[in-house]
Amino acid sequence: MSRRLERKIEAVLASRLKRPCLFFPSGRLALYAALQTWLEPGNRILMSPVTDDVIFFTVLAAGLRPVMAPLSPDDGNIEPSLLQDGAWKSLDGVLTTNLYGLPDRVLDLRSRCDRLGIPLIEDAAHAIQTVVDGRPIGTFGEVAAFSLSKQVGAACGGILAFSDEADRAELERLRDAAIVAGERRERRIRVAAVYAEALVVGLHLIWPVRWLRRRLGLVERRTHRMPLRPVELERAVAAGQGLSGFHAWMRVDRHDYRVQPSPILLERALRRLRHLDADEARRVEAVDRLRALPMVAPAVCKGDPQPLFRVPFLVEDRVSLIAKLERRIRSVGYIFDPPLDDYAGPQFAEPSPSPDVARSWARQVFPVDPLAADKVMPTLLE
Repeated sequence: MSRRLERKIEAVLASRLKRPCLFFPSGRLALYAALQTWLEPGNRILMSPVTDDVIFFTVLAAGLRPVMAPLSPDDGNIEPSLLQDGAWKSLDGVLTTNLYGLPDRVLDLRSRCDRLGIPLIEDAAHAIQTVVDGRPIGTFGEVAAFSLSKQVGAACGGILAFSDEADRAELERLRDAAIVAGERRERRIRVAAVYAEALVVGLHLIWPVRWLRRRLGLVERRTHRMPLRPVELERAVAAGQGLSGFHAWMRVDRHDYRVQPSPILLERALRRLRHLDADEARRVEAVDRLRALPMVAPAVCKGDPQPLFRVPFLVEDRVSLIAKLERRIRSVGYIFDPPLDDYAGPQFAEPSPSPDVARSWARQVFPVDPLAADKVMPTLLE
């Protein structure tokens, strides 16, 4: 039954993207399979220093050397024009971010990757509804990884979209080799946690949501980044053991990232995915209102409003703003501070040639869920 539901989920995304799709238990596992397939251990991959630390550890788990890119102050995404020709020629691949749903410069990146003969890999976790030049994000690279826990709001699942159906067998092999058996008790706890959280959110019981998520181990970070644990990380990198060696970092906030979801969670994911477009107009309308505020990131104001996952604001006193909002709405998430090269150091990541934009962005950015705009705007305007 689970495989049948997974195939239905694949079909929905394949219809949207006009590309073959494969279901994974999580977006991070999907990305790991993409990196393993399109790159080789020791390869150098350009990526944003302002992205989730789980992505960083996924890159390390695949045996790659992360190269931190210069960023644009408009959207916090990779700015290709700021990287010198010599640096481009040293790369073996590029990983996009599409931060908060704002699209990377995918046309430019696609062109550069074609000239260099290297793969463009799209992290589309935040951008399942984003369109560039009439095409959805996820159709520009050789492969794209989606997470169903973001805009879809599912409690499980990732999708890998790829360009050539001939790659399916190898990707299925990698997925099936990575999946581990889940204890029935763990799966029941996961289902109970998802529906309990939905109940307290529906009742607007905000503090119980935070308590529940922490008690069940669904939120482990106490700051914006998880602890690096450099001594252990150095051993893991040296050993080159893939997922098993990096499990302590890869599992953070989602211990079941390698466990095949239960039919109950898959049915929920399929139902939510089929209704993904239902909130698009609401997102667009809210983004249009939010981008009228003076502190919104410049890229949000360019062109027609997109149905963003989050609307980034650049604020001077983020700590005070978060404290105010946490007394009124759910906890704020998806802040990636400090930049990965400052967080991990040159031992684990090649530093950006222009780090100041990333540091400023990471220090100031405050992402707002557009579907919570009515709750957030009064506080932003205080």
